[in-house]
Amino acid sequence: MQYNLWYWPGIQGRGEFVRLALEAAGIEYCDCARERGAWALVEDMARYTQRPPFAPPYLELGGFVIAQTTNILLYLGERHDLAPSRLADRLWLHQLQLTIADMVTEVHAVHHPISSGAYYEEQKAEAMRAAEQFRRDRMPKFLDHFETAAKANQGEWLIDHRWTHADTALFQMVEGLRYMFPQRMAAIEHDYPELLKIHGQVKTLPGIAAYLASDRRLPFNEDGIFRHYPELDGA
Repeated sequence: MQYNLWYWPGIQGRGEFVRLALEAAGIEYCDCARERGAWALVEDMARYTQRPPFAPPYLELGGFVIAQTTNILLYLGERHDLAPSRLADRLWLHQLQLTIADMVTEVHAVHHPISSGAYYEEQKAEAMRAAEQFRRDRMPKFLDHFETAAKANQGEWLIDHRWTHADTALFQMVEGLRYMFPQRMAAIEHDYPELLKIHGQVKTLPGIAAYLASDRRLPFNEDGIFRHYPELDGA
């Protein structure tokens, strides 16, 4: 079965967390808005008058949609064996995904601390203050938590000896932070050896390696969530 994945074309964004899990597992999907354009996404969302998605990303299957990144990954984990069988382990991974989503929200708020509807240039001074606090306090707090999670179980991955959707999500988080804050990450990432080990292992998964080498993996840019503004970075 092929899934229809809907997310804004031209950026990685929150949709990338879903793409990485699909690509790593070799699950067939259509990246619909990249093929048909942003207006097709707007039109598709308008079709759903009952239980509609609030915003992309969402996954279409069997006549209904699953929205919200963590919700999609929860479904894929159970349907395609991308998560462990024990309920406690599945809920723990879901908990990590929700924490990753919290960090993604804070990342976006760095360059848009006042309003997501206003341009970065209109809130640049406030963004510089937000970035300083995020680099100093929030980045280490989140990364400390993920490092602790990476040490919580025996084995090479977050859970035992196999990758899960949470491993691919942590890979994307490290990639995004390295792009957005190269100086800060260079200064502190050595404090997170287990997290970086997972990052390196995800990168070499056959499906991920092929995806990263393809034109399907769009580069980070200043329209997405992780944006590199040099004035917001610092060690």
